[in-house]
Order: sequence, then structure tokens, then C-alpha cells
Amino acid sequence: MSRAELVRMAKHMTACAEADRVEQTPDVLRVPARNYIDEDRARLEREKIFKRVPLMLAMSCELPKSGDYRALEAAGVPVLIARGADGGVRAFVNSCAHRGAQIVTEASGNARRFMCPYHAWTYDLEGKLAGVFQEKDFGSVERATHGLVRLPALERAGLIWVILDPKSQLSIEKFLCGYDALLGHFGFESWYFHGRRSVKGPYWKIAYDGYLDFYHLPILHRNTFGTEIGNRALYYAWGPHQRVLALERGVPTSVRGEGEPANAEASSRVSAPPEEWPLHTLLTGVWTIFPHVSIASFDAGGRGVMISQLFPGESPLESVTVQNYLMEKPPTDEQRAVADKMFDLLGFVVREEDYATGLRQQHALQSGARTHVLFGRNEGGGQRFHGTTERLLALNDAELAHEFSGA
Repeated sequence: MSRAELVRMAKHMTACAEADRVEQTPDVLRVPARNYIDEDRARLEREKIFKRVPLMLAMSCELPKSGDYRALEAAGVPVLIARGADGGVRAFVNSCAHRGAQIVTEASGNARRFMCPYHAWTYDLEGKLAGVFQEKDFGSVERATHGLVRLPALERAGLIWVILDPKSQLSIEKFLCGYDALLGHFGFESWYFHGRRSVKGPYWKIAYDGYLDFYHLPILHRNTFGTEIGNRALYYAWGPHQRVLALERGVPTSVRGEGEPANAEASSRVSAPPEEWPLHTLLTGVWTIFPHVSIASFDAGGRGVMISQLFPGESPLESVTVQNYLMEKPPTDEQRAVADKMFDLLGFVVREEDYATGLRQQHALQSGARTHVLFGRNEGGGQRFHGTTERLLALNDAELAHEFSGA
């Protein structure tokens, strides 16, 4: 049924293109400017959003074998993700039961056991305490109760979600709202991991607004790639998660006949209905995973995606975006060079265009001259994002779990 849902969206997009219209919200949304600059609120969002809802912290293709691991920090929490001997993925707080030191200091690798660099206590791939250095001198330790602190984790659609609260009762599966079935069509579990980098940026909501906004593309990105994509978008939602799809005037290039122009007339001439479109064409657009991920497709040296993971930074009004570039197949040397150029371009666009503008926006809002910012009727994605954020902030832990219980 998930492919049928992709076809339904493609039909909706072509119908809207032929009618030259986008669906609009009932009214313009006014968001208080303080929601972007108040440091107490920023800390609250860190605690009640990033530390309570599932975060997509790794890709399956990063951990293909037993013993593969990834260590990172998310919203101030050191996390260790490892693939066990049984093939399953587990997540832990990267902290030793002895003195709390971080056990794994390398970002990635492969290990049969994890040894704390401070006093050499060791843990197995399931997080169990496997050894205490000179235990006869240290004293008796109940190993069953001194393992790594386990975090809720779920691997779906070639992606790995983790909740930073070890006591959370929130169902990751319910939180995904069926979105993972659609993302599963990418087949990320077998893709090639091409590269990664981090980019510092403005407050996380300023950065995330941009992921949901095609309105700015031909303006802010006019000298890079913005004119290749229209500024009108359609939004599709699964709970808090959204797909942003450009309103294409005509049939996507991948299904047009050779030499056919990308215009409305071509749409009426093409013989292939959406049911016959290639899968990669049905997956175009930007797929966002609340509260911090964007997946955008590119064709440079072969099919690829940039998966951006957005995290609050060290101070309340900073953020860090981890950009991951994946390719559908391992590239040749020539394809790698082309993909490298695309990845470099995307880094420039985000750093020098999106985030540079966002930092100036944040600075201007801090002046206090404006009480509100606006989201137009054509910016339904941003309206939904801010509405979701407000709703989740108002829920206690039990209410949050119930919100995604399916009850």
C-alpha cells in the first residue's frame, strides 16, 4: 500500500500543476519572535523535544556487520550505537558504570567489546559488564546491575532511531506514524556511505524552517541551484513528519520522453501515468523527520541523498547540522569525483546561504524590533511544524506517550 500512497501523491502533484494551484492553509500564521530567541524556551525545547522524542541518529549502512558501532553526542547526551552478534541494533548512554567516563571515544569502528579508557572496565555488544580490571582488589561488583544504560532504539527503513530518555514509554514505531513504510522504498540499508561533515548554524528552529520552505529557493539560492526548483510546494504529513514536494509544471525529467520539454504541454502528451513512474521518481522531494532530519535527493555521479541531522548546539541559540551523503551504489572513481563536487556545493549552500542568512535573521530578531514572524498560507509545512512543537511542549511524559499510542 505504501507504493500506492506514493502514486497518490504523484497524481495529486500533477493535478495541482495542471490546475496551477497549491493547497493553502486557512490563514497566515503569526509566531512570536521570542520563540526563536528566548534562551529559557530553547532549553525547554532541548529537554521536552530532543530528549523525549525519537531521534534518527544513524543509518543502517554505517553498521553493516556485527560489532560495528557509532558514537556521537545528541542534545548533550553521549550515545553509543552498536550492532550485536544477533544482528540487532542497540543504543546506550556512552558512560562507564564505574566513574561515568565515556567508553568509546572514536566516532565509529568495529569491536567485540568496549573497554573504558579510564580504568579498563569492559562491556559486551549487549551492554553487559564483561570485566572489571583487577576485580579482586576493587571489590565485588554485581555485573547484572552495572551494565551500560540502555536507550530505546528501533531500526526501520535502513535508519536507526533512538530516544535519549532510558525510562521513556513512548513507542518509536507509533511515533513514526507509518512514515517508515514510505521511507523504506529508498532501501537505505544497502546504500553506500559516501561522506559526513558538520556545519554550525543558528537556532535549530530557524534552520529547520528552511528544510520545509521552497518559497525561498529561487531567491536565496538564485546563484546556486534555486532556479531549478519552483518556489511552490505541496505538503504531505504523517503525524509530525512531512514530505515537501515541488509543484512541477509538467512531468518529471525521469519519465519524460527524450527531448520533451519540461512544461505543462508535455504533461498531456506523456504516455506514462504515475502508476508506471520509476520508483526513484516517486520518491523525489524533501522528506523531513520531526524534529531534526531532512532527506533530499540528488543525481550526481549516480543517485544519492543528503541526510541532514540537526541538533541544538552548545549554547541555546546555536545548532549543529551533521550532513551525511549516501549513494545508492558504490561509485567509480569518476562518479566519486562528481559526487564530491555535489557534496561540496551542498555544504556551501547550507553554510554560506541558508545558515548565514539564518544567523543574520536571529541577530535581527534579538533586537526586539519585531514581535512576530509570519508563515503564509502557502507555507503549510512551517505552520504544521510550529504547531506540532507547541503541542508537544505542552504535554507531560504520560500524555506524550498517549499521543502516539494509537488509542
